[in-house]
Amino acid sequence: MGSTDYEFRTVWRVAGTPEEVAAVLGDATALPRWWPSVYLSIEPVAGGPEPGPGIPRPTRLYTKGWLPYTLRWTLTVTEPVTARGFALTAAGDLNGTGRWTFEEDGPETVITYDWRVSAAKPLLRRLSWLLKPAFAANHRWAMARGQESLALELRRRRAAAGGTSGRTAAAAAAVPPPPPPTFAWLTRRRAARTDT
Repeated sequence: MGSTDYEFRTVWRVAGTPEEVAAVLGDATALPRWWPSVYLSIEPVAGGPEPGPGIPRPTRLYTKGWLPYTLRWTLTVTEPVTARGFALTAAGDLNGTGRWTFEEDGPETVITYDWRVSAAKPLLRRLSWLLKPAFAANHRWAMARGQESLALELRRRRAAAGGTSGRTAAAAAAVPPPPPPTFAWLTRRRAARTDT
């Protein structure tokens, strides 16, 4: 494995069914709302052939972790999103493949994410030989925020789906918000520069 290649396996356990997990993780357009610490913005890719059944359109992502650098890449789902999981590819500042796997365990779902990527962003390519442990720790931080954010999103969705409308809104509003991004001021300034 080269200095710019990374292999990660992350395992989460959350309260919810595999179907609920698939509905959240399979919708890339909602990532900035429920996982804002990592997914800063998304843009669905327009044009091209229509994806197959159960496969959403590719999405351009603007992401970050704890460290103050950002990544721009395109997420393409390569297998239909099901209650068993799905596969994806990354192209851009990161290139590679990922696979989400969902397994029911009583009232919880065990989620496994296998992520094999190569860093293409010049900063990461130049510094990987030295800072690979820091970049790997940055990924682990991002995934820990993901587990926390997914658990909150599942609670919010369950609260919104049950009870009467007044109680439902109050119960959903009582769920804490997801963790915000770190260095938000730097990210906003950098995004403004690239948009002009």
